[in-house]
Parts: sequence; structure tokens; C-alpha cells
Amino acid sequence: MDRAGAPVPLAALACLLAACALAACTLEPRYRAPPLPVPAQWPIPPTSGQSGGARSAVDIGWRDFFADPRMRQIIASALANNRDLRVAVLDIQLARAEYVAQRANSLPQIDASGSYTKEKLPPAEFGFPITAAYYQVGAALSSFELDLFGRVRSLNHAALQQYLSQAEARRSAQLSLIAEVAQAYLTLISDHELLKLAEDTLQSQQASYHITLEEHQHGQVSGLDVAQAETTVDSARSDVARYEGNIAEDVDALNLLAGAPVDTSGLPDALNDRTFGIGALPAELPSAVLLRRPDVLEAEHTLRAADADIGAARAAFFPAIDLTGSAGTISPQFSGLFGSGTGTWMYSPQVSLPIFHGGQLIGNLAEAKVNRAIAVAQYEKAIQTAFREVADALALTGTLEREREAEEALVGATGRAYELSRQRYKAGRDSYLDVLDSQRSYYSAQQSLIATELAQQNNRVALYRALGGGWRERSR
Repeated sequence: MDRAGAPVPLAALACLLAACALAACTLEPRYRAPPLPVPAQWPIPPTSGQSGGARSAVDIGWRDFFADPRMRQIIASALANNRDLRVAVLDIQLARAEYVAQRANSLPQIDASGSYTKEKLPPAEFGFPITAAYYQVGAALSSFELDLFGRVRSLNHAALQQYLSQAEARRSAQLSLIAEVAQAYLTLISDHELLKLAEDTLQSQQASYHITLEEHQHGQVSGLDVAQAETTVDSARSDVARYEGNIAEDVDALNLLAGAPVDTSGLPDALNDRTFGIGALPAELPSAVLLRRPDVLEAEHTLRAADADIGAARAAFFPAIDLTGSAGTISPQFSGLFGSGTGTWMYSPQVSLPIFHGGQLIGNLAEAKVNRAIAVAQYEKAIQTAFREVADALALTGTLEREREAEEALVGATGRAYELSRQRYKAGRDSYLDVLDSQRSYYSAQQSLIATELAQQNNRVALYRALGGGWRERSR
């Protein structure tokens, strides 16, 4: 340490080192997005209810897509209180903290220090004992790496991409949560509708049973007719109990998704198209719209992070330059610390060149390249999965519409058959077993129609989610 010279300005030194670091090159491979591993268009013709609008589902806010005010209230509660979504938000904060900590390696770390030293030197050194004491104050630069080959920059890029990936994961979690809440809400309405149908059927069957029992007491019908009528009552009573249990489970599922108790009073009497506030989603968008889905963007950021890891692994083969330095004042008296001629400084650059690491550096680079290949496969798989989800939802859109039309016609036909069968039974032309068969067919057709309506509504939610909608609150 040279005490004769003037102190080196640490601020100027830090600026110089930071400029060197920022101007450093990087050995990362240039990012090129893999080509889409899916067709340019979905291989399904648009259905009659769909339009080729310019907006994609990503631009449609969930408050505009879902028109039911009670559903929107439950979704808002879920976004505020759902614990899984809260964990996803905390994961973003964790990734951001890790990125901030990694980015700090690009800047010099300067610490201030102060010390008082008192020591006794042995007589053998000077012929007589000496006791020395001095005060020292200064600032030190500890092992700052001159990032000439971009190793630190690549690590920073990797941490940034991981942070962005977590942000997309949170958006994807929100999208899934909104879809789950909507489908659970629709299931609850459907089960209420099925319960009402079962209760109405039970009431009707009980009335028929009492009439049949009176007729049997007057000798007009056999005991077999009474037993058959009783089976329909018991079957309807069983359905009522089952649907009551289903409704309790639906409410529990909604409470869990919403993260708080849900008020289920005032629900719609039945499923209807007023649940959604906009028309059918466009089906003529190119498949490239999937690149805006949060899970696809998450996979893309992971791929970019893998590129950055390759750059860091390549830079490890080149020399590393670390710089350590300090500047301050030293004086035997505390009052003279900042006096003239007390300045002291020191700098110590160190260069290291890897020669033999037993294949560690080669292995690290090979591992980084394999991880990138895995990231590419995962990115392509995310796009393929998204393409299939949209294709499935589009395919079901048309088939469920035709199925619903057929179910509605079936309900009408079986209802007329049931009424005719009852009239024929009263006229003595048919047995009571024929009445029961027609009643069961009518009841089953009504249940199937409700199930088809639920599937149609759920598929509409699934298509909205598959196209990337649900993480915006308002439409653009």
C-alpha cells in the first residue's frame, strides 16, 4: 500500500468499471422463435353462431364476457382471496427479488469501514520494543468482476426471463381460476335446475301414487300397479337427495375457489344465454393468436432463460478479471484522520484463466444446451396443447348445438308420448307399465337436456380460456 499518493476517487472508478461491464459482449445464442408446430388455421369450419371478428379472446375482459352479476362477484372474490392465486403472486415477488439480487452483481460493491489497531512489535525486530497504534477509515471495493465476456450479463438475463416467466404463470393461474369459478357456478345452477325437476317429478309421482292407491282400494287396479307407482316415487325421492348432496358439494367448491363463503341466494332459475355478455367468440383467427396465451409466453421466457444460461456457460471458458481496491485515510491520532498526507489507497486486479477443470466446464455447457433443447420441446408442446384445446372447443361448439336441438325435440316428443300414454291408460287401452316407461323417458330426456345445456355453457367458457381470455378485467 502506497501512503504517499493521493486517494483514488472511488466514484470515478466505479463509473469506469460499470461502463466496462455494460459494454461487455455476450456469448448468448441469438434468440429465434421456433416455427409454429401446428397448422396456420384450425381444421374446423366456423359454426353458424360465430363471427370472424378482429378481436381475440385475449382482448376481451372477463367482466365483459361474463354478464351474470352474481358470477362476476364470485370471480372478483376469487381473484382477491384464492390461496393458489396468492401463492402465484408471491412466486412473482420471489422471482423479482432473485433477479434484483443477481443484477447487483453487475455493479461494484463498495463497503465503508473503520478500525483502530494497536500492536506491539518484538525487540528482535528493532532492538527495542515498539508499541504502535493507529486509526483507519476508508471504503473498499471487494472482488468486482469485469464482465468482459458477458457471463454476469447472461446470468442477469436468465434471472430476468425467469421473473417474466413467473409473471406469465400468475396470469395463467388467474385465467384457469376464472374458468374454474365460472364452470363451478354453472354446475351449481344446473344442479339446482335438476333438483327442481326432481322435486316436481316427485310431487307428480306422489299424486299419481295416491290416485293409484285409491283406485286399488276400490278394485279398479291391481296391486302390481300400486307397487310400480311406488317405485317411481322412491326413484324421484332418491334423485332429490342426490341433487341436494351435489348442490352442497358445488357450494363447497365455490367457497374454496372464492377463498371466502359465497352467497348463493338469488341464483338464476336455469341456464340461459344471458350468462354471457357478448356473442360467440370468433373462430376464424389464425393459430398464431395462441402465442399470446400466458402459458405459451411462460414457456417462451423459459426458453430465453435457457439461451442466457448457454451464454454464461460459454463465458466460463474465457479469462475472468476480478478487481479489489480500497481508499481511505490512516493516522496515529483520531483527530488527524482527515489531515493532509494521511491518504492511502490500494488496488489489486486478479486474472484467472481456466486450464484444467476435469471436464466441468464442458459438462456445464452441454447441460445448458440440453436444457435449451428441453425448453424448445416444452415451448412447442405448450403451443400444441393450446391448439388442441381450441380445436376441441370449436369441434364441440357445433356438435353440442346440434345435440341441444335434438334434446329439445326429444323432450317435446317424450312429453307428448307421456301425456298420450296416461290418456290411454285411463281409457284402459294401455297398462300402467307403459305409463311408467313413457314417464321415465320424459324425465330422462329432461335431465339430458339440462346436462347438454351445461356442457354447452362450459364449452363456451373453455373456448374463451383456450384462446387466452380471462386475465384482463376490462376489454380493450
